[in-house]
Amino acid sequence: MLGQAYLRLGGWRIEGAFPTDPRFIVIVAPHTSNWDFSLGVAVVFALGLRVSWLGKHTLFKPPFTGFFRWLGGIPVNRSASHGVVGACVRAFEEHPALMLAVAPEGTRKGVSQWKTGFYRIAVEAGVPILPVGFDYRTHAVQLMPVFTPTGDLERDLPSIQALYGEVHGLRERPGGA
Repeated sequence: MLGQAYLRLGGWRIEGAFPTDPRFIVIVAPHTSNWDFSLGVAVVFALGLRVSWLGKHTLFKPPFTGFFRWLGGIPVNRSASHGVVGACVRAFEEHPALMLAVAPEGTRKGVSQWKTGFYRIAVEAGVPILPVGFDYRTHAVQLMPVFTPTGDLERDLPSIQALYGEVHGLRERPGGA
């Protein structure tokens, strides 16, 4: 009820549907504001979902450590390679139902290039990708059609990014959303 109230009070609506496959990666873009997190939590609560998500390790400091883990958070230290892709692939192998959410930009700041870990996880785990956009202009959470990666990152990534061409984050970035 809290998630539904948050969405209703903010004038948000959810467009589209979740896949029937119980295992997939959710990518959310553009990521331009801390408000993206609370919106995502509201969507998860409103729909009664259980979602795991990757977040920078600095978020998981007391007194918030337990809360973020309860919400499904998995801390990631991006300063060095820690086998995150392999750990996520193993998690998909071990769990018959798993939704893993990632912000492919990796930061709220504008980036010229997305991080590709989400793609590598999807390919290695054999799971589809659900692109999701938080459009602050239309107040729509857009659940886009599932994307099945081919294994050709150079071909697939521009196709995935093109889905976000008309999705506007809270803060506009030079050159687009």
